[in-house]
Amino acid sequence: MSKPAPKLDHPMFALIKERFPGRSFKATEFRGQSTLIVQPADAHDILAMLKTEPKANFDFLVDIVGVDYLNYPAQTIGRFAVIWIVRCLAREDTFFIKTFLDPSLPTDGIADDPALYLDSVTDLWPGAEWMEREIFDMLGIRFRNHPDLRRILTWETYPAHPLRKDYPVRGRLEREQFRVVDRTDA
Repeated sequence: MSKPAPKLDHPMFALIKERFPGRSFKATEFRGQSTLIVQPADAHDILAMLKTEPKANFDFLVDIVGVDYLNYPAQTIGRFAVIWIVRCLAREDTFFIKTFLDPSLPTDGIADDPALYLDSVTDLWPGAEWMEREIFDMLGIRFRNHPDLRRILTWETYPAHPLRKDYPVRGRLEREQFRVVDRTDA
């Protein structure tokens, strides 16, 4: 016996479909959390509508998350995902926008892959600046029109993006290249 299709009743699904006719979306709900999966090119427009549309009023950016789905047991649309978590404080309503990116170049280094670009949302939520910098530093996903896109957790010349799942657990000998500093050096 097949399971019944989930009931997708979040009001934002209908509003976004109405505002963006002809664009393809996927909608999911799991444990009361609603997620809209969008094309990378549509993400900024949809997030802008969610913030500025009075019926939506998602005025708070909770977080931006980057995920690497390499060797994930279930089928995904792309290897990397970026998820924006937005909240309407007046309604206490949280909504998730997710997009997938698939690299076009090998991911074992720091190559500037044109397939791993998204539009920055710092024009909508200035607090997105550090979140986007972290995703860039850890996963190598770059954000167009970001005011200061540079590494935030590793040094500028770091030779990789350490949260990519093809990055070696012990690193690539970066630690062995530095002089050990002890108390006698102070």
